[in-house]
Amino acid sequence: MSDSEFQMVEKTEETGERKAGDGKAPEFNPSGGKGSPSVASESTPFPNPYANLYAMRKFFVTRPGAFDQAVEDLKIHVVKNSGETAQSFWLMSEIDHWNNERERVVVITDTNLLLCKYDFIMLSCLQVQRIPLSYIDHICLGQFTFPERSLDKREGEGLRIYWDNLKEPSALSRWNPWATDIPYATFTEHPVKNSSERFSAICQMSEFTDQLVQAVQTSQSKNPAPGKTSGVVVLNQPLLINTYMGFMSFIGNRNKLGYSLARGSVGF
Repeated sequence: MSDSEFQMVEKTEETGERKAGDGKAPEFNPSGGKGSPSVASESTPFPNPYANLYAMRKFFVTRPGAFDQAVEDLKIHVVKNSGETAQSFWLMSEIDHWNNERERVVVITDTNLLLCKYDFIMLSCLQVQRIPLSYIDHICLGQFTFPERSLDKREGEGLRIYWDNLKEPSALSRWNPWATDIPYATFTEHPVKNSSERFSAICQMSEFTDQLVQAVQTSQSKNPAPGKTSGVVVLNQPLLINTYMGFMSFIGNRNKLGYSLARGSVGF
């Protein structure tokens, strides 16, 4: 091999080494047959379930340890105040007689049903309504219904628990949004029900109903209420919410004012 041929081969090898070691990927020539084509990266939008989970994170109850803390606080409350034994804890949305929706932790004990207003932001129990299990006489399951001319309606199914079928709320109580002597409580599933497997379990109305009926029957057999027949009747019938204008519930329910919710820089 002559000196000129040797120098030409050496330059070709050096050029190939520089191309291989300069850190740049080889260019793909679509018109050439040599070389493998590169895979183009495309941005894919998040699927809907991720967006839904993001919205669920606004509820403080979904924060790690929040519901567990509520359970521990309410266990202490139950044992300290009445010596009861808590059997199960549930997360529900209570709907009052004015169609206002509120977040509730519901506790089934051996003698009572506790409706607990719990602040998942400050992690503290604010209010507890105690309903003796032996006084619960019937439970209704069904679709929500409203008067024909009602301006604020809701869809879906609910659960209504009656504990005094002989008592009718007075006209004053029906027109008072803060009345506390209404002899029933209405519930629907919490908005975070489908956010995880755990919340799906503790927000399940059918399972809650089964356990409540069993607890009521056990309590009535041990401590029957005076003047009341034993047993609880479970009915499938529409649940009437007798509201017409519903301005308060329209504002409150659309903005989830009854929930411990992250609201950005503006709070209610």
